[in-house]
Amino acid sequence: MDKKKRPIKKRKRFRLLKFVIILFIFFLIPLKLGSCAGNSLSKPIYTEKNSFISRFIGRINISKKDNEVISSENAYALDRNNHVVVFKKNETKKAYPASLTKIMTALVALENIDDLSDIAPIDIDSYRLMIENNASMAGFYGKEMVTYRDLLYGTILESGGEAANSLAVNISGNKEDFVELMNIKAKEIGLKDTNFTNPEGLHNDKQYTTAKDMATLIDYALKNIDFRAIFTKKEFTSSKTLDHPEGIKLRSTVLRNIPEGLDFDIIGGKSGTTNEAGQCWATLGIKNGKEYIVVTLNHALENSNQFGHRDDTFEIFNLIN
Repeated sequence: MDKKKRPIKKRKRFRLLKFVIILFIFFLIPLKLGSCAGNSLSKPIYTEKNSFISRFIGRINISKKDNEVISSENAYALDRNNHVVVFKKNETKKAYPASLTKIMTALVALENIDDLSDIAPIDIDSYRLMIENNASMAGFYGKEMVTYRDLLYGTILESGGEAANSLAVNISGNKEDFVELMNIKAKEIGLKDTNFTNPEGLHNDKQYTTAKDMATLIDYALKNIDFRAIFTKKEFTSSKTLDHPEGIKLRSTVLRNIPEGLDFDIIGGKSGTTNEAGQCWATLGIKNGKEYIVVTLNHALENSNQFGHRDDTFEIFNLIN
């Protein structure tokens, strides 16, 4: 009897061992992986290369909860050091750029100006157009004899429409030919979902971009030394003219609205607002010694928080490790 029972006990022990091994494979290993990956996944990082890993150890894409942190309809944040995407929300959905358009205006202008000190008068038609549309202006007068440098700082810092359009007219002779240069540049950079119809950013249904495209544009433009200097300037005084004997003190619409005490530094930016585009912000910031570009588009104007687009930008920076 004893000799016949031993094989049965061995088979039972073998089955039990197999069961334990199966439990180990299906439960203990995934738990171990999850605990190891927990810290790295607490703040999502996106790259095409690691997308397959997310199927096994956790999520890579931004969570619904993270997306709900911001109220802007579109957003994109890029680590400039390694071009890793650190935040995205409807980043390829088309939206209206409003005065973020002027980023391309300034870039194209810089690539077509020989001397920033050359005189480039304010175009009278552009001046009148801005007044008629109650658009943002730098403060120059029609036919005022300013320089290209004045126009560039007026375009980026104060979002001056008269400055942006005067750049176009002085460089190309008219706005239409200059806009063609803007769209050529967009294709060259690889902005697949962007189109321009004017240099100043007034609403046009055919003028659109995406948060991703805008971040790509800024990343490219920042390689231009003059553009970076303008984009990161908080204040600039324009040349003395007959109309403005002391010049005009131009102040960044972004940098003048940055409070103290943040865990990161916003060092440059451009704002934009229209009824159709909502509130838009494009910023360059530094956190933990690394540069990031953050773009937020279409923060609803009817939102009770008038600085909601700014606060969205801050929330995105707070999510960055």
